[in-house]
Amino acid sequence: MKRVAFKMKLKAGFEDEYKKRHDQIWPELAQELSNTGVNDYSIFLDVETSTLFAVQKLTDSNTSDKLPQTEIVRKWWDYMSGIMEVNPDNSPVVIELKEVFHQY
Repeated sequence: MKRVAFKMKLKAGFEDEYKKRHDQIWPELAQELSNTGVNDYSIFLDVETSTLFAVQKLTDSNTSDKLPQTEIVRKWWDYMSGIMEVNPDNSPVVIELKEVFHQY
């Protein structure tokens, strides 16, 4: 099992909308994540900075690096682009984080 963490930035004032959209995540997107080996995914919000902190657990045989090429992920990015900091292709600006400690 591999764990990855990263941060993203939410635009100010969209905290409730971000949560609402994720509470209603599209079943086909959730299935695509599962199909590629993302079997545990959490996102936390630092309300003081509007920073989103995400943690994913990936299966050893994951293919999550192919997610950006899928139609459903690109559609989700377009849907979320108005409330997050994004790149020109509407993918979220993601900053990978280095693990410095883990306790089992």
